This record gives sequence, C-alpha cells and structure tokens, in this order.
Amino acid sequence: MNQNQQQKIQNPETQVPKTPQMNDRDFINDLLSTEKYLTSSYSMALHEASHEGLYQDIMKIFSETQNCQREIYDLMFKKGWYSIEAADQQKLQQSYQQFQGYTNQFPSGGTLQ
Repeated sequence: MNQNQQQKIQNPETQVPKTPQMNDRDFINDLLSTEKYLTSSYSMALHEASHEGLYQDIMKIFSETQNCQREIYDLMFKKGWYSIEAADQQKLQQSYQQFQGYTNQFPSGGTLQ
C-alpha cells in the first residue's frame, strides 16, 4: 500500500444537518480543540511552576482536562467524526529499530529501568 492509499480507521458517521448554523459535530469539534489547547497550556505551566502547591493544583487541573479531552475524542471517534490512519507496519518497524539503537547511548548502558 503506498502513501496515498493509507487505510483509515473510522466508525460509521453519525449524520448532522448541513446548515450554516453550528451542529453537534461542530460544537464537539470546538470542544476538542479547546481541550487540546488547554492541555498543552497546562503542560507548559507544569514545566515552569516553581511552587510545589501550585504545581500540584495545576497537575490536578491538567489531569482533569486531559481526561476530558480523551472523552471528547472517544465520543467523536464513536460517532465517526474522527478518523485515524492505520499504522504502516514497515514504518513502525523502522521507527522501533531507530529508537532501539538510541538505547546504547543511555547512561545505564542500554538497559531501560
């Protein structure tokens, strides 16, 4: 299978009205985009939080936001509004071999702990 013929994995699409007004799919897609943005922003805040209490508060909010994002993704996938491409086994094997080669550069001598 060449690159232009990637196999899509998708459930049957739940139909929504095609009108100028936002429909359920539009609203849920907007929610998913917002949750992705928030998760990314909270991740950056976690990297920069120097106060332990603040870090723990942000971590809790980050986890809740990440879980929300996943639930919205699952809903969109279930309704057929989000598709993914099947992984090419040859590319997976190449990536695995590439990163496996990096393990010998670890201070632990190539063993993961």
